[in-house]
Amino acid sequence: MDDTVLEKVLDARFLELKFVFDNTKINDLAVNRSVISDDISAGCQSDLETLHATDGLVTMVCGVIVARDDDDPVDVPPSDMGSHLGRLLDCADGSDVSFVVEGEMFPAHRAVLAARSPVFRAQLLGAMADAKMPSITMHDISAATFKAMLRFMYTDALPADDELGDCPLIIEVFQDLLAMADRYALDRLKLICARKLWENMATDNVGSTLACAETYNCPELKRKCIAFVAKDENLKKIVLTDGFLQLVQKYPSILATTAKKNLETGKNVFLGVDAVSVPSSRS
Repeated sequence: MDDTVLEKVLDARFLELKFVFDNTKINDLAVNRSVISDDISAGCQSDLETLHATDGLVTMVCGVIVARDDDDPVDVPPSDMGSHLGRLLDCADGSDVSFVVEGEMFPAHRAVLAARSPVFRAQLLGAMADAKMPSITMHDISAATFKAMLRFMYTDALPADDELGDCPLIIEVFQDLLAMADRYALDRLKLICARKLWENMATDNVGSTLACAETYNCPELKRKCIAFVAKDENLKKIVLTDGFLQLVQKYPSILATTAKKNLETGKNVFLGVDAVSVPSSRS
């Protein structure tokens, strides 16, 4: 059944019909507790009884669809709430708080941020000091990352990839966004970032991406990264990159997990990895 027909469906039910045979005539015909007393021909009864009756009983299940007879429905446009809230963010009408990030100011609305994030709700509407401050300075986040996060919170969408930057810069942007999504409990944004990082996965960035997934509790991305690393053709290149060596030093459990995944493929590229010099952690 195509979508056009489905749009017209008002109701759909399954009806159970039970026929009880008594020699040449149906004694009882029940349809959802309603009794229908019409006779049927002896020939029809005979065929039913011979081919389908069990202990003198035939049960039929029928589907009934009630559809609207209307070829000119009222068209409803898609939701434009995101675009309206996006314009609210751009014009800053009614803003009651601003954020300063790397010297750049971003006006915003406490109610919108509180509705989207339980962390912002506690920060902006709770008993914290920020609840009474008209301007809040943000640390450990770039202006570009905060701007993209703010846009998502108002519109439920991110700017186009070409607006965020080119690879490898876009990898860093999505890693930073994933970290902010974890900090402010923006679960959907977190998964969007995970998907974007997976789509841009390469042997030279999987180490930093896996570290990001481990640090900011993104098991979906972590599984993807480990599966990518465990492939023989990838691992031989990855184990010698700075990102992977630093990852193994910081999260040794990942090496064990990846080695186990690698062994499941019937190969062990990790033989001799211990002999690779692991540089000291960079400050």
